[in-house]
Amino acid sequence: MKFWKKLALGSTAALAALSLAACSNGSSDSSSSSKSSDEKANLTLWVDTEQVSYYKDIVKDFQKTHKNIKVRVTQSPNGSANAKTDVGKDPSKAADVFEVPNDQLGQMAEAGYINPLSPDATKDIKANYVDVAVKGVTWKGKVYAFPYAQQAQTIYYNKSKLSASDVKDWDTLTKKGVVATDFTNAYVMYPVFFSAGTKLYGDNGEDLKGSTINSQEGINGLKWFAAQKNNKGVMQTSNALNQLKKGNAQAILDGPWNAANIKKILGKDFAVAKYPTITIAGKKVQMQAFLGIEGFAVNSHTKSAKAASELASYITNKKAQLIVHEHAGQIPVLKSAVESSAVKSDPVAEAVIEQGKNSVLMPKLPQMAAFWNGAAPLISGAYDGKIKPAQYKAQLEKFAKNIEKK
Repeated sequence: MKFWKKLALGSTAALAALSLAACSNGSSDSSSSSKSSDEKANLTLWVDTEQVSYYKDIVKDFQKTHKNIKVRVTQSPNGSANAKTDVGKDPSKAADVFEVPNDQLGQMAEAGYINPLSPDATKDIKANYVDVAVKGVTWKGKVYAFPYAQQAQTIYYNKSKLSASDVKDWDTLTKKGVVATDFTNAYVMYPVFFSAGTKLYGDNGEDLKGSTINSQEGINGLKWFAAQKNNKGVMQTSNALNQLKKGNAQAILDGPWNAANIKKILGKDFAVAKYPTITIAGKKVQMQAFLGIEGFAVNSHTKSAKAASELASYITNKKAQLIVHEHAGQIPVLKSAVESSAVKSDPVAEAVIEQGKNSVLMPKLPQMAAFWNGAAPLISGAYDGKIKPAQYKAQLEKFAKNIEKK
């Protein structure tokens, strides 16, 4: 499952706020709190289609200690990647609790679809979750969601064709084998600009005027994309998995959501590592990725705010995160879950966490909608030659202006 397929939408008018209360999540193995609400409630939980079965099991455990709360688990209308779209159609009819990627939290907060978590829940998340997860669900100094997974793309490869040394550098990798990737996918390829030395919305991802893409570093990034067109070891494809399966590619750039599928394809030849280094403007630099945090938010239109918060807290506790890791390969963010033997012994988790140190957290500004619209054609245009070198500066200026519009 891929959480980061983006849609561009404008914000709607702000909605009325509710004060949410939530219980402690901490490092509990099976329950987020020894206390449960006496509030009677009928809640709906939206998750991605392939997650429905195991979240139903997680919710069954929740209801053992929250007998007055009934929960219906159902698939979100268009997937968690489109949470803002689905909730925005009619917040009063949307789920009480829904899964959402962190880059949409700023947009949803500004639109009034979600509210900051309670002081107790905020304190708990700051104390018990890895720092990057806390940052990921924080908007303008306030926490807006209960995080449960961290996602960064890594390189998966056939270890019978490529060695661990081969995949450490892009030049070596593409001389020894073929890497399949998609230059029309900004989520996958835009972080090359970070490797080139540019920033997106400043150091914290919330500075509207803090992008430095319109620079020599940005031009250097476009030059790298253009050079890959003639690199025989690079394959442009919208279905890298299929190319790996056919044996046309020996490596792909992908996320933990596809690890299980890749293991089926490669079998005993499965291997994973953090991204390689790449050469930009004559310098070897670490290839970066976007780091995303997946979480659960509470609908500000819910009629049962406290119960909904208790549910969101519970389904992101240690036991729940380890269940999701087991079934979907998602990498936990609760410190105690990250330190568990199941995660420590997982090579995919190790690679994702290591790549996370060389990644940029997904910004949450509402202008990210304009970013996704403009980034893909900018990158693919340089790659396929539709944007000529003489046009690089002008195209970067245009892109920079568009992603700063209020």
